[in-house]
Amino acid sequence: MVKSEMRFREFIKNLKESGRLNEIDYPVSKYFEAPYMASKSDGPIFFNDISKSRAVMNLLGSRDELGSMLGVSKDEIIDRLSKVDFSGKVVLVNDSPTKQNEINEKDVDLTKLPIMKHFEKDGGLGYITAGIVVTEFEGETNASIHRLMIIDKNRLAARLVPPRHTYVLHKKASEKNQKLPIAIVIGPDPIITYASTTRVPLGKEFEYAASLRGEPVELFECSNGIKVPHAEYVLEGYIDPIKRVPEGPFVDITGTYDIVRDEPVITVTKIWHRNDPIYHGILPAGPEHLLMMGVPYEPKIYKAVSEVTTVKNVVLTEGGCCYLHAIVQIKKQTEGDGKNAIMAAFAAHTSLKHVVVVDEDINIFDQNDVEFAIATRVKGDKDILIITNVRGSSLDPRGEIDGTTTKVGIDATKVLNCSELFERAKLKTFEN
Repeated sequence: MVKSEMRFREFIKNLKESGRLNEIDYPVSKYFEAPYMASKSDGPIFFNDISKSRAVMNLLGSRDELGSMLGVSKDEIIDRLSKVDFSGKVVLVNDSPTKQNEINEKDVDLTKLPIMKHFEKDGGLGYITAGIVVTEFEGETNASIHRLMIIDKNRLAARLVPPRHTYVLHKKASEKNQKLPIAIVIGPDPIITYASTTRVPLGKEFEYAASLRGEPVELFECSNGIKVPHAEYVLEGYIDPIKRVPEGPFVDITGTYDIVRDEPVITVTKIWHRNDPIYHGILPAGPEHLLMMGVPYEPKIYKAVSEVTTVKNVVLTEGGCCYLHAIVQIKKQTEGDGKNAIMAAFAAHTSLKHVVVVDEDINIFDQNDVEFAIATRVKGDKDILIITNVRGSSLDPRGEIDGTTTKVGIDATKVLNCSELFERAKLKTFEN
């Protein structure tokens, strides 16, 4: 086992040593109290006693933490991600520190884990929010995060979104009236958690993670045949081919409650965990949730825009839930580049609702600077593109019942033939 497989705890240790970890030493309840404290923390927060267990939240809750994970500054994240392929190496090993403790089926009790209830209207007994669901059926595998609602001691309801890969594999198994074997991974290397949120080719999540970190990802085989990375917890089980229960309410990225749907049931048959395990929870609609949802789309937008003009950077903004609003920075070459960039961004991320395209001199991480570009470089009848009756996001509360919406693109770039009119004055600098 290589040292890099312990990166979850090393990452937390580094946060502590750098002074970025808010550590709570007194007892905290997993019902509402811990999530509330995480919502008030301006960075990662570690609970030493949450219902007699350990837990961390906001682990990747800022671009600084994401950059630290990737070994780059926050301004270089998208450039780094846009250059990574899916060809990393995966190695199967015989043992894992995850197997230090085993809880068999008759003793499984999910209510004893530090699984939190976040909001007053949350469904079930709590939600696993950072669980990577690893599935395999007929040679096809997938690893992705799904929200998992506790029904009782050994059952969960899983929100499976069509037509994503876990949904497709469950559908194939159900059509043959077969249980879909799964393993739920909680607390692996943070790079693996990030990779599982990214839209990659079917079965390439762990290879992508290996490429991101420049080292192989080790997997071990569970008793049900599913191969998973080393982690704090691994829950084995299966998704029933027929049984469904109401799942929700659950607060999604917009900070509003998603609708209740009938979703498939997972039965947990075994739990593995490390000694003194650390549970990872993601606060719904919190900064980590937003970044995990949004950042994986930024390199997709970056690559798409690069096909039509010179792109410098992309950000999905926090005010737009890191999902619905994008700022795209380009080096404008010809008139029309801004509108081409708008259309490329919408094509790359179909849930995107509003996009603003700006020049190189605009800081896309400074909303005042972006507003300045809109105020001084936009003429409403020429620079605003409105597209009606197009597919949007199911998470947008203003979308239509059929999933369509209206999208708006704003070309806030300078007019090239009179660019001197937009030159920003600079004060002469003096050294003290």
